[in-house]
Amino acid sequence: MRYSLQSGLILAACIAAPVVDAERVLGAYLYSRHGDRTAKVLGNTQLTDLGYHEVFSSGSFYHDRYIAAGSDEQIEGISEPIVNPNQISASAPDDAVLQNSATGFLQGVYPPALKAASQTLGNGTFIQSPLDGYQIIQLQTTDTSQDSESSAWLQGSSDCSKATVSSNNYYLSDSYMSMLASTKDFYTSLSPMLNGAFGADQMSFKNAYTIFDYLNVGYIHNSTKTFPLRDNLTTELYGQLLQLASNQQYNLAFNESDPVRAIDGAVLAGEILSQLNKTITSDGKTKLGVQFGSYGTFMSFFGLMQLPVASVNFTGICDYASTFVLELVTNATGSGIPSTDDISVRFMFHNGTITGSDEPTVYPLFGQRNDLISWDDFKTQTEKIAILSDDQWCNQCGNTGGKCASSASTSSTSDSTGSSSSGSGGMSRAVAGVIGAMVTLAVILGLEALFFLVGGFRIAKRRKSGPEMSSSAAVAEDK
Repeated sequence: MRYSLQSGLILAACIAAPVVDAERVLGAYLYSRHGDRTAKVLGNTQLTDLGYHEVFSSGSFYHDRYIAAGSDEQIEGISEPIVNPNQISASAPDDAVLQNSATGFLQGVYPPALKAASQTLGNGTFIQSPLDGYQIIQLQTTDTSQDSESSAWLQGSSDCSKATVSSNNYYLSDSYMSMLASTKDFYTSLSPMLNGAFGADQMSFKNAYTIFDYLNVGYIHNSTKTFPLRDNLTTELYGQLLQLASNQQYNLAFNESDPVRAIDGAVLAGEILSQLNKTITSDGKTKLGVQFGSYGTFMSFFGLMQLPVASVNFTGICDYASTFVLELVTNATGSGIPSTDDISVRFMFHNGTITGSDEPTVYPLFGQRNDLISWDDFKTQTEKIAILSDDQWCNQCGNTGGKCASSASTSSTSDSTGSSSSGSGGMSRAVAGVIGAMVTLAVILGLEALFFLVGGFRIAKRRKSGPEMSSSAAVAEDK
């Protein structure tokens, strides 16, 4: 073998080149839509066996990516193969479809572990764990209202007054009226396929999503015997139905000039920021967050994070078992959580179930070009659009009842105090207010004394009742 000067220079350059450390994954937050389910319009919506399989498949992918030993993207320090409950948090609204989807997904993330499948008691008794070491992961319930996956889209399900008004305003807009008129004949033509599930007055763009949902579920589950016009739902017609439903639902979920419409996405953004920040501040003790929700929340969140700038597909209704994930990553050497200056965030999304060689696609956030965004920039940008406290939610929604009663009282007191200022004659409004209140009180007491004296009334002592329990207003998932 001849050794040339050129090859020698290349070898020297390779030896001199600095070694780039491999990227480390410090933590992640997963958000997923439920799996396949029965149609909303029929009521009593349930997760199907297909839906169970879909979420389990997606969960298994994230096990292989973040949990499995030997994975290049394994979250640093995460427990494997046995779950450490302190490292993972999981939540879903109090809804059968979403709760069961989350349970199935988590079975994929942490499958049965033989090491946890049995134990020997102190008296020598051998106990075999059920289901070959099935791992139980606590599923927390997020706040919801009475609306469930059985309901059609209702922005009011979030109990946010201003968000409800904002979404309802869409139905008064010129763009909605135009779509309603231009698609009238199209929806009327679907009557033979709808099999009496919708009345004549319901076959319109106003019910674009529920009509799409009904036909989509029918096509997936029914043969031509039970769905005679199944073949009429061509790829072209299906695409048109989905496009119209997406147009309607995105406009109900997000409006750039009226951010409160995306309240569900703002709440989710706050939860994601809190979870990822906890990973950093806890020195990596909290590693993985998992939450389940609806396509509507996906749309709200996508709009707030400016993802339609990266792809117009983010304005469409995502498929069953769709997931997105935000990863905390670093190239800093060593182990553990480095300085925040060395931490970045990566966003990835996959539409539908992840199977085979599928992988989520990376997209830039906030209209940027880079796939990675520094933690400090991510935190700053997210804080601008996120709901980070109950008081903030109450103020943006304009709610004054339930959990917002105390916020409204505090706000009222603050406004009253803040209005005090110096007046003429050197007496401040605050002092004048106190003097005025004392004079008024004296007058009132005098009138009351006269009232009781003349009227013959007497004051009786009444036992004080306990404090009233206020109901809490909830932030819910529209499904």
